[in-house]
Amino acid sequence: MTLRTLESLGSTSGKRVIVRCDLNVPLKDGVITDDGRVRASVGTLQSLVADGARVVVVSHLGRPDGEPVAEYSLRPVAERLGELLDADVSFLPSTVGDEAEEAVAGLADGQVVVLENLRFSPAETSKDADERRAFAEQLAAHGDLFVSDGFGVVHREQASVYELPQLLPSAAGSLIESELAVLEKLTETPERPYTVVLGGSKVSDKLGVIEHLLPRVDSLLVGGGMLFTFLAAQGHAVGGSLLEKDQIERVQGYLADAADRGVQIVLPTDVVVASAFSADADHAVVPADGIETSDLGEGAIGLDIGPDTAARFAEIVAASKTVFWNGPMGVFEFDAFAHGTKTVADALTRVDGLGVVGGGDSAAAVRALGFDDDQFGHISTGGGASLEFLEGKRLPGLEVLGW
Repeated sequence: MTLRTLESLGSTSGKRVIVRCDLNVPLKDGVITDDGRVRASVGTLQSLVADGARVVVVSHLGRPDGEPVAEYSLRPVAERLGELLDADVSFLPSTVGDEAEEAVAGLADGQVVVLENLRFSPAETSKDADERRAFAEQLAAHGDLFVSDGFGVVHREQASVYELPQLLPSAAGSLIESELAVLEKLTETPERPYTVVLGGSKVSDKLGVIEHLLPRVDSLLVGGGMLFTFLAAQGHAVGGSLLEKDQIERVQGYLADAADRGVQIVLPTDVVVASAFSADADHAVVPADGIETSDLGEGAIGLDIGPDTAARFAEIVAASKTVFWNGPMGVFEFDAFAHGTKTVADALTRVDGLGVVGGGDSAAAVRALGFDDDQFGHISTGGGASLEFLEGKRLPGLEVLGW
């Protein structure tokens, strides 16, 4: 089957179009600290507005557990969306009911309204399909057509993602199209050399990705907290560093499998360790096999890859034609432990081919460290959805769109 796209809906002029975006942005004191997902949603919305559609935007934000929580309101997101669209975007503090119905009914061609956080209703994320469908039916009353454009949630069976597109003529927006085009290149037609860089805290979060991509890549570079489980799998002591003991045997299997396939798994040769998990903790660079024997003692905590490792990673990344990176190399939020992440990010900007930042913490890191989105081939909005795609898992929110 073929993914249904916006063109399949025909003219949207004068029609109410519900657009499921992913506007789940970080907020601090009511201020958006990273508007990447809002900016990524603009393309589809601009297209619909230009066509004269009456646009109803729905999204979630955070995990309010089915209750209205002021700090998770989409009001500041609606304001930012208005700035990016250079248009008046109205906001409704509800998703269903008389007030929402009246607001949608009053839309003129080309106007946009943002409804309140979908997850203020427990039915949005309910495990009960009947509860989800009932909520989806209420949402469907707002529209003539449905466009799914929140790639970050297509791996979820949720009312606005799975049931709603089954109730109205539906299609994928341009954001989902572009995400899929990139991910299919990563899995089906990558230019070589093909390098995957994995970081983040837990190796258990990346097991499926490692298993699915090992037969497809040339090099796998491992940093972040997960590197210590790899070091332990090689017999090294890791002090007080993050370690998933129950995954050591599985990691040893990956190392053996990579060797059999001729895939290069590159592990750190040096790490930055600290006396505590703190921005101003005493820290030092030590060999990867010398964490417990460092001057900081047996409890030393690894918080970043070392400078020699960072340089080696950068060399491999910059020489590759295809690179997928998911997960910071260290605790980039602390200046003393941001060097590894910043070095890899810089190398990714120099890839002569396709360099992909795999969403989530990686996207937040490159922006926090001063990089611009257009310095990279692609910054995914997917996070977990991107990883599940790369694991070869089914994505319910895409299946209902014909994919």
